[in-house]
Amino acid sequence: MTSTPSDSPHAAQPSIREQQAELRARLPFDDTQDFEDATRGLIARRVPSAVTAADGRVVWDNDTYAFLKGEAPETVNPSLWRQSQLVAEQGLFEVVEGIYQVRGLDLSNVTFVEGATGVVVIDPLISTETAAAALALYREHRGERPVTGVIYTHSHVDHFGGVKGVTTQEDVDAGRVPVIAPEEFTEHAVAENVYAGTAMGRRAAYMYGAALARGPQGQVGAGLGQTTSTGTVTLIPPTLSITTTGQEETVDGVRMVFQMAPNTEAPAELLIHFPDFRALCTAEDATHTLHNLLTLRGAVVRDPHVWSHALTETIDLFGDTTDVVFASHHWPTWGQERAIRFLETQRDLYGYLHDQSLRLINKGWTGSEIAEHLALPPALENAWNTHGYYGSVSHNLKAIYQRYMGWFDGNPAHLWQHPPVEAGKRYVEFMGGADAVVDKARGSFESGDFRWAAEVLSHVVFADPDHAGARALLADTLEQLGYGAENGTWRNFFLSGATELREGQFGTPTVAAAPDIIANLSPTMLFDALAIQVDGPKAWDERLSVDVQLTDVDERYRVRLTNGVLTYSSAPQKTAADVTLTSTVPALAHLAVTGLTPEGLSEAGVQVEGDASALARLTAVLDPGDRDFAIVTP
Repeated sequence: MTSTPSDSPHAAQPSIREQQAELRARLPFDDTQDFEDATRGLIARRVPSAVTAADGRVVWDNDTYAFLKGEAPETVNPSLWRQSQLVAEQGLFEVVEGIYQVRGLDLSNVTFVEGATGVVVIDPLISTETAAAALALYREHRGERPVTGVIYTHSHVDHFGGVKGVTTQEDVDAGRVPVIAPEEFTEHAVAENVYAGTAMGRRAAYMYGAALARGPQGQVGAGLGQTTSTGTVTLIPPTLSITTTGQEETVDGVRMVFQMAPNTEAPAELLIHFPDFRALCTAEDATHTLHNLLTLRGAVVRDPHVWSHALTETIDLFGDTTDVVFASHHWPTWGQERAIRFLETQRDLYGYLHDQSLRLINKGWTGSEIAEHLALPPALENAWNTHGYYGSVSHNLKAIYQRYMGWFDGNPAHLWQHPPVEAGKRYVEFMGGADAVVDKARGSFESGDFRWAAEVLSHVVFADPDHAGARALLADTLEQLGYGAENGTWRNFFLSGATELREGQFGTPTVAAAPDIIANLSPTMLFDALAIQVDGPKAWDERLSVDVQLTDVDERYRVRLTNGVLTYSSAPQKTAADVTLTSTVPALAHLAVTGLTPEGLSEAGVQVEGDASALARLTAVLDPGDRDFAIVTP
C-alpha cells in the first residue's frame, strides 16, 4: 500500500500486521489471572460513566472505551490492547471488607478505607469532578459516611488534584479532616507543576492522547490509566507529614504503618500498610507495568537503584503480614504468595535495568546502544506486570544512561551538532533535495522501516515545513509506529504527532499550574518561578529592586533584576529598594495568578510603596511561555 496524503487514519502496513501476529503467538495470552483480578470484588459501575463540570463540559467519559472488546485489531499492539481492556474496567470494587476502590474514573484510582465513623480517602484523582463522582458512587453503595481523613501517597497531580471533590478547606482547617502526605510533598507537588509546568503540560497532551479520537486507529489508553481527566485541579496542603519509615498513625480508628520511599516513582512518596486489614498500598512503586524512570512529558530522572531497594524493604517490612497488595493504579493482587511474587518481580525489574545499564556503560556502550540491545530475562519478559505499557525498556535504559552520564555520549562528533532546523536543511541538501528524500523515504515506509522513514522525513519537515508530501508521509509513518507500539504513551505520542501534521495544532487539554497549586508557592518558589520567566536578552539593561515584606511570617526579601537575572536575598539591606510590597504569604502567591499589574496587586490586597513603575518594568520583561508550542514541526 502506497502512502497518499490524507487526513484520515490508514490501515496497518504488512510489517505491522506481521509484528502483531508474532506477538500474539509469543506472549502468554492464555494467562487470564489479571482479568479475574481486575473484575474481582465489583460492586457497581457508574452508568453512564461521563462526568461533567459545572458548565456542562465533559471532563471524563470511560464509555468512550467501549470498543475495547474481543481480539486486538491489526492497528493496536495486542499486548497494549490487553492492558487497555484491563485498565478500562470501571466501577466500585471491594479490595477486602472495609477497603474499596473506584477505578476507571480517572488516570488513577481512589481508595476508600472505612473507619469507626467515616471513611479515609487515599489519592483523590486529578479533578474535583471525577473525585466527587467516585465518592458519590462509593456512598451510593456503602452509605453516607463522612470523609474523616485524606492521604496523598505522593506528589503527582493525579493523586491530589481532586481533593476538593471529597473534602473542603474549611473542614481541614477546623481539624475535622487531617490531610496526610510524605514530607516535602507540597514543595515537590508545586515545583513540578510550575517551574517547567508549561512544557510538561504540552508534552503531557501528547503522552496521554487526551485530544485524540478514541478507537482502534486512535487513542486506546496510556498503559497506567486510560487518559487524564480535564476538570478542576485543586490542592489542600497536608496537615500531617510522614517523615520516617515505621511511623504509625491512626485516623478514625484506621491503623496505618508508613514506609518512606522518596526518590522512587516520585521525589516525595510513601507506602501504607494496614495491619488490621493485612493490606498493603504500594502507591505507584509497584503497579502492573514497567513504570517510567523518565516520563515522556519530562521530569527529573528517577533512581531505579533506590526504587528496587525500596521494594526489598517493602517485602521485608510487610511481606509476612500482607494478604493483598493494591496500588493507586491498576488492580489488586490477592494472596500472600502471589503478592510477594508480584513485589519481587517489580523489584527485580528495576534492579536489572539499573545494574545491567551500568555494566554496559562501563564497557563503553551509549544509551541508545544499550536501549537497542539489552533484553529482559525470560522470567521478567513473561510476567505481564513488567511490560512497558507506560515506561518502556527502551526509554528507561536511555534515562539511566542520562542519569549517570548526561546528554553527551562521549563521541566528539555529537558534542556540537546543529539544531533540528539547520541539521534538517543540511541533511536534505546532502540527500538530493526534499522531493528526493520523500521518494526514498516512501521506499523505506513500504519496506516497513518506519523508524528510518520517520528520521529522514522529520529532517525534511524541519527544513521545509510546508512540504505537503513530507508532512503526509511522516504522518503516515508515525501512525504505523503508533499501531505497533506496546507502550501506551509511545502510541499516543506517535498518533498525536500524526494529528498535528495532518490537522495542525490541537491544543493542550491538560492543566499543569492550576490556581490551587500556584497558591501554595512559597515566597522563594514564587521568586524562582518569576526568574524562570525573565526574558534574559530583553532584560540585559534593566536594573531594579523590589522589597517584599511579609507580615504574617515576619520575613523580608530583596528581589533584584540585574544582567538579565532575577535574584533574591533575605539578608538585611543597606540601601532602599525601588519599590516595596507589603503582603501576606497567601496574597503574594495569588500574584502568580493575577500578575504584577495595578489591578492584580489590588485584587491580591498587596500594599505598594515607592516607584510602582519598577513593577511595570519587571512585568515587561517576563515571558510566560507557550502552552501550545509545536513538537513535530519547527
